[in-house]
Amino acid sequence: MTELPSARGAEVGRRIGVGLMYGLWKPRVLGAWRVPASGPVILAVNHSHNIDGPMVMGVAPRPTHFLIKKEAFIGPLDPFLLGIGQVKVDRDTTDRTAITRALGVLDSGGVLGIFPEGTRGEGDFASLRAGLAYFAVRSGAPIVPVAVLGSSERRGRLIKALPPLRSRVDVVFGEPFEAGDGSGRRTRKALDEATGRIQKQLAAHLENARHLTRR
Repeated sequence: MTELPSARGAEVGRRIGVGLMYGLWKPRVLGAWRVPASGPVILAVNHSHNIDGPMVMGVAPRPTHFLIKKEAFIGPLDPFLLGIGQVKVDRDTTDRTAITRALGVLDSGGVLGIFPEGTRGEGDFASLRAGLAYFAVRSGAPIVPVAVLGSSERRGRLIKALPPLRSRVDVVFGEPFEAGDGSGRRTRKALDEATGRIQKQLAAHLENARHLTRR
């Protein structure tokens, strides 16, 4: 039986995230009240910088289990990330263990964080992988779009790989929405249609977030 990611570990991760993110930068969080207070939820986060995941973990109102590429689990980060309830995924294959763990998070009423673009890019939700639609349709969990803005605008002077210390990073949570069409179908066609619906919703949220934050 596949062991589920630790809910207690994710809460510890959230507390660490709060301390680090608010200690190093100045997050401005908008719409966090839109995240349902209980029950399964998927946070769909745009991805343009390495700190986007830790930032959302630190500012989200609930502990979050992120699907994270296995390449990040190196050295001491491997036991640390697993200890704080994160899910290791092999993007080069159908990782059934990661799928089982992610669905387990949702089945137990937890929060699953996904970068639907699959990898770091422009952070504009332009190319979505089908994984997000699969988890949303299979679990019935609502998707909350999350836009992280400002993390990749400038490089820090001390550490080039990070945004400037004490700079402002905006995190905007959108309205929850259902990805499926209500039929519960999980065919390839149904998932493709769900992916199209998701892409429109995420793109609209990102445009609204940029307008709201003037970024």
